[in-house]
Amino acid sequence: MTNQLNAVQNFFDGKFSDAKTKRFTPVVNPSNGEVIANTPMCELDELDIVVKKAQEAYGEWSKLPVVDRVQPLYRMKELLEKNSDEIARLLVLENGKTFKEAKGDLLRGLQMVEVACGMPSLIMGEFQSDVARGIDSHMNRRSMGVFACIGPFNFPAMIPFWFWPFAVACGNTMVIKPSERVPLTQVKIFELIQKAGFPPNVLNMVHGGKEIVNGMLEHPLIKGISFVGSTPVAKHIYTTGAKNGKRVQALGGAKNYMVILPDAPIEKSVQTMIDSCLGCAGERCLAGSVLIGVGPAYDKMKVELLSQLKNIKVGDGLNPETSMGPVISAEAKERIVADIEQSIREGAKVILDGREHPSMKSKGFFLGPTVLDQVKPGTLAATKEIFGPVISLMKVNSMDEAIEVINQSNYANTTSLFTSNGGAARDFANKVDPAMVGINLGVPAPMAFFSFGGSKDSFFGDIKAHGKGSIEFFTEKVTVMTRWFHEGVKESVSPQWDQN
Repeated sequence: MTNQLNAVQNFFDGKFSDAKTKRFTPVVNPSNGEVIANTPMCELDELDIVVKKAQEAYGEWSKLPVVDRVQPLYRMKELLEKNSDEIARLLVLENGKTFKEAKGDLLRGLQMVEVACGMPSLIMGEFQSDVARGIDSHMNRRSMGVFACIGPFNFPAMIPFWFWPFAVACGNTMVIKPSERVPLTQVKIFELIQKAGFPPNVLNMVHGGKEIVNGMLEHPLIKGISFVGSTPVAKHIYTTGAKNGKRVQALGGAKNYMVILPDAPIEKSVQTMIDSCLGCAGERCLAGSVLIGVGPAYDKMKVELLSQLKNIKVGDGLNPETSMGPVISAEAKERIVADIEQSIREGAKVILDGREHPSMKSKGFFLGPTVLDQVKPGTLAATKEIFGPVISLMKVNSMDEAIEVINQSNYANTTSLFTSNGGAARDFANKVDPAMVGINLGVPAPMAFFSFGGSKDSFFGDIKAHGKGSIEFFTEKVTVMTRWFHEGVKESVSPQWDQN
């Protein structure tokens, strides 16, 4: 148990407030192991207070015209741009990624705000006159109430933005629970929310752990849950939330395969692969994990990979020369090392050993890039989401064989093909199971105006994140059938209504 020194605060009633709990979790700088803050482990009574206030705020907020609801979002965009460097530095301190990566994290979030500003047109309904004689029909989208967002540790800025700008622009209110490991980024963002002019309790923040998560899943006033994290937790979120009658979009884990054909430009393709695999120290759901070389592309890929990896500089993310930071915690580092050792026992050959990297001797949670060769389908290195800077190499004889390997995975988040052949690219995109496909792209993350989400064990729910899917998730369709009677005029309707 830690003390309340530097404890982060909850946010409701339009202001920050100390948590009531006496239980705290330390926030640790992954680059040096130092405690930089403490996260309160709030209990259900604190969650209940905030949710009820969000429900009260919903009544007035939902009545505002949509053109008025988006005005604070315009101000929010400007505030985010002005404070981007400060937010990025906080993100580096608590998460460990490089400053450049942190800026990219925030930029993606800012793009969500930009798209949500277009809600007056995005939320438009439908109309058809004379669906039958004298009867018109129209469909409106109606807000639903209080929604909740459960954020992960790996993208503290971006991922809550996948949800709340769309939710509030649609007329709902929102309660956000950041990861207890990385609350500082969201605290700073809520300072900007406070300045942007949102009415009190439209946007709220409660800190905590598993107890708050389960409380959100069971609270009768919460209409829906948005979650990003590991697959086991995503399954729990989905099943528990659905059992309690909530809408759920739960984005889970991944094992992303990247395939290179002999006709691909080798240097650019491998550089893109490395950026995908080692960006954010491999701690992202779109990170490349298994590199599959088809025929002669395999040996060329391996040689180029080892050559380029010599340029990776591991260190503190605030150092401009750093190209890869630490992993999130000592426990994560130990788990990744254990996965490497298990992969070796299963027959993989280590051709670059991150366990021997000089950074391993520092106080931070550093691990150098690791490359495992001769990885076989079905082994840990080919199937488990290691979530760290580990690259597995696999050789196949054809693209169809590569597709077969990809489709055997329980995960289906994203996959990429590197080629100069348009026909092969089209065939690949049509045959693979993952729902997000990249062609000569290492991180095929859809833009904010497209929906985001994988399939199989990488996504649980019916409606995916951001883009037009968000409008579906955060609103209820209401269809109205209208007929007007005119005095002195004989009315007739279609037989189907006469029979009713």
